[in-house]
Amino acid sequence: MNRILIAEDELRIVSFLEKGLKANGFATTVAQDAESAINLGLTAQFDLMLLDLGLPKRDGLEVLIELRGQGVTMPIIILTARDNLQDKVQGFEDGADDYVVKPFRFEELLARIRVRLQNSYKPGVKMENILVIGSLQLDLKTRKVIVDHQEIDLPSKEFMLLEVLMRHSGQVMTREQLLDRVWGYDYEPGSNIVDVYIGYLRKKLGNNLIETIRGAGYRLTKA
Repeated sequence: MNRILIAEDELRIVSFLEKGLKANGFATTVAQDAESAINLGLTAQFDLMLLDLGLPKRDGLEVLIELRGQGVTMPIIILTARDNLQDKVQGFEDGADDYVVKPFRFEELLARIRVRLQNSYKPGVKMENILVIGSLQLDLKTRKVIVDHQEIDLPSKEFMLLEVLMRHSGQVMTREQLLDRVWGYDYEPGSNIVDVYIGYLRKKLGNNLIETIRGAGYRLTKA
């Protein structure tokens, strides 16, 4: 199980990240200030770090510089509201592996995490790149979807929605869970966007793959 250190002080985002990461098989530890992030980062107990730049006590870039200066090589992904080019360039120059601007979508962040973990592959750690449910196949690296040996083209959000359903095949996923996983922590409660996108998937994949559970949500059945 990969271990992720979350250096973030905004509790809403911490809760959002922990819920999504744990649901996808990761172990998480939280550091809510810069000193804790440095101390935990130096323990070599983590496979990847998510680093907010606006941490209490010291700037996140100082955390990054300190860890790299101490020889820490784990992948570090910056999560920040700072979206100007200068900050991005500085982050990469100081040793960041990736730079994600808030607000972000969890499934995009998850894909970036997988890529960074793959690039720092360790023996014995198996990365799951292809999901298969019956005749339905989803390749996370190539972004290809195959149904009954036919390749289907899916836009980003449809692909993300299908991935979540496949990872929880046989389970009922509520609209709120799907909103949270695909559209992120800034979604509008009560939105019908999930129903709309489920309709898009059914048109492309067939009506029998995704079952509506009245009053509960949706469930992916075996293709």
